[in-house]
Amino acid sequence: MVDALRGYALVASAWARAAAQYRVSLSTMIFSTLLITGLDFVEILIVFANTHRLAGFTVAQVAFLYGVAATCLGLADLLIGSIERLGERIRDGSFDAMLVRPIPALALAAADRFSVRRVGKLIQSIAILCWALAALDLGMTLERVGLLVLMLASGTVIFLAVFVVGAAFQFVAPGGRETMNAFTYGGGYLTQFPLAIYGRHLVQLVTFVIPLGFINWYPALQFLRAPDPLHLPAALHYLSPAVAALLVLVALGAWTTGLRRYRSTGS
Repeated sequence: MVDALRGYALVASAWARAAAQYRVSLSTMIFSTLLITGLDFVEILIVFANTHRLAGFTVAQVAFLYGVAATCLGLADLLIGSIERLGERIRDGSFDAMLVRPIPALALAAADRFSVRRVGKLIQSIAILCWALAALDLGMTLERVGLLVLMLASGTVIFLAVFVVGAAFQFVAPGGRETMNAFTYGGGYLTQFPLAIYGRHLVQLVTFVIPLGFINWYPALQFLRAPDPLHLPAALHYLSPAVAALLVLVALGAWTTGLRRYRSTGS
């Protein structure tokens, strides 16, 4: 694990240093990413221009859900978002080179073409989260600070695991990048809103099958001291860390299985 993290850091920093050689271009890309991702929150503001509450939640509460989900996705995307290109590596045969290097293939695939411009997405989401916390004026006790940190950490790990599972899927379906994006970026969009606005079957899916609801919805109900409009068991509010740990095991198992099934292109 230590060697994997060290190797990841070396490769990612090399890509970051290369991008930093063109500072104007890098700054422009970061700013553009910040503006483009900000359109997602503009969509929420447009919704609240026509209503005072959404599934019983105020604009500040929905902004909090958005900020947590977007921050977790932004961190995961920054750290290993490049792994979504694994299918391209498999198709052109360049993934073979990763297997003979003295760094675990997962670390190499995650750090490949590390993109600093994704920081723009993270800056935007953190800014919205800070605004939401100020607007809610809940009083940040030590308990709430700890819960917020745990929520962000668990949500980020869940997204990291989903990225890895999606990459492992590309061992059997090298063209499955868009399928992966449906659960990563699509999952990030879905969790920006209260789960109560969705149908019962979708809520069950993102709770018990692909547990995206544990990124922000269930812990947020505890953080905000808000009643659950879905009337699900209160125990779900505390399960995010356990779900994140379970998904890490699933992701590592999926990656190992996919790697064992991998057959070189011969090129």
